[in-house]
Amino acid sequence: RGRCLGRGAAVDPARDTFGAMTGLYGAIQPADSVSLSTRTHGAVFNLEYSPDGSVLTVACEQTEVLLFDPISSKHIKTLSEAHEDCVNNIRFLDNRLFATCSDDTTIALWDLRKLNTKVCTLHGHTSWVKNIEYDTNTRLLVTSGFDGNVIIWDTNRCTEDGCPHKKFFHTRFLMRMRLTPDCSKMLISTSSGYLLILHDLDLNKSLEVGSYPILRARRTTSSSDITSSGSSGPRAVGSPCHQNNSGPPSEKTLSRPSQREGGSPRNSLEVLTPEVPGERDRGNCITSLQLHPKGWATLLRCSSNTDDQEWTCVYEFQEGAPVRPVSPRCSLRLTHCIEEANVGRGYIKELCFSPDGRMISSPHGFGIRLLGFDAHCSELVDCLPREASPLREIRSLYSHNDVVLTTKFSPTHCQIASGCLSGRVSLYQPKF
Repeated sequence: RGRCLGRGAAVDPARDTFGAMTGLYGAIQPADSVSLSTRTHGAVFNLEYSPDGSVLTVACEQTEVLLFDPISSKHIKTLSEAHEDCVNNIRFLDNRLFATCSDDTTIALWDLRKLNTKVCTLHGHTSWVKNIEYDTNTRLLVTSGFDGNVIIWDTNRCTEDGCPHKKFFHTRFLMRMRLTPDCSKMLISTSSGYLLILHDLDLNKSLEVGSYPILRARRTTSSSDITSSGSSGPRAVGSPCHQNNSGPPSEKTLSRPSQREGGSPRNSLEVLTPEVPGERDRGNCITSLQLHPKGWATLLRCSSNTDDQEWTCVYEFQEGAPVRPVSPRCSLRLTHCIEEANVGRGYIKELCFSPDGRMISSPHGFGIRLLGFDAHCSELVDCLPREASPLREIRSLYSHNDVVLTTKFSPTHCQIASGCLSGRVSLYQPKF
């Protein structure tokens, strides 16, 4: 199991340098605010570095995309009319191609070598497009929006008129969609508190109504649930999918045995209601969804439906047979959590993992918090608790005068970027 998780110096040489990286992040300070050439871009909704760390892109509220050199903090280019409405998300396909999505229902492809015009514009969604993912193996672009649709775009056959596309999946109240690093699973979060997991993912297989097997609808377990002898197991809940629009799943659906332990079918659907501390009897909205860079866990930012409390939660992926044979199997287990300041109600705060997965950067009021699984910034697999434990605050960094909405680690440098509601982008890097 250790080898499968990537443990051991022979598998991951970076494990020997975690002390140095922890020291670097421990010395991190506000470095600079990038010099903006315009004051009309509005709030910063998303930040994205190119894979080689040479370019920082900024998705803005007022139709613009900004590009910066993150090392010199110098402005490179402003795409002043990148879209006709808010720009929500940016995703690099490689070191030169990137995609943007917008509330204007479109996705645009761009080339860093020719930014005066779009490579192409993709039409297919009917509402705001909020999320972009990319499968580097098949070169398929995956997008999701508030129309509830997940759409697949074949960039192998892209022309100036767009790309061939197909609707892959649909669910109500869709908020965010992510692919695991190996593209073996797709996770979808909803505003009604459900988390959907498509196992053994096959993006080439279109999912029509009723064509995918539902594993089970259930609440995720925490470590305390597993060790508690008086627990009666996770309760079943209703599915938000389009083939089950009201009420709990039928008894026939619930009694269907899980096929994950044997030869499971492709695109098997699992429906979960992740446990959130203090929210057991209240609904919650999953506003942000991220995945550990090694695929070990998922990171959620949840708010109560009364919007008076927010939580950052880490859930470990559990593979193999159920922990308790008498209970339905659940793929996720709550391992760490922390309460967040609920500043800027109504706005989504996008958090992220560090490139090595040892730390989390989380928007916190007018700044960000660096969080670890323990005080030594150990890897998750080395400090899994028996019961759900609090995330440890490593550093707090404040340099904004408004609510921080998004944050991102550089993939290549010891640098963090954050963007706020008033449009300021700040960079943080070590100072000695």
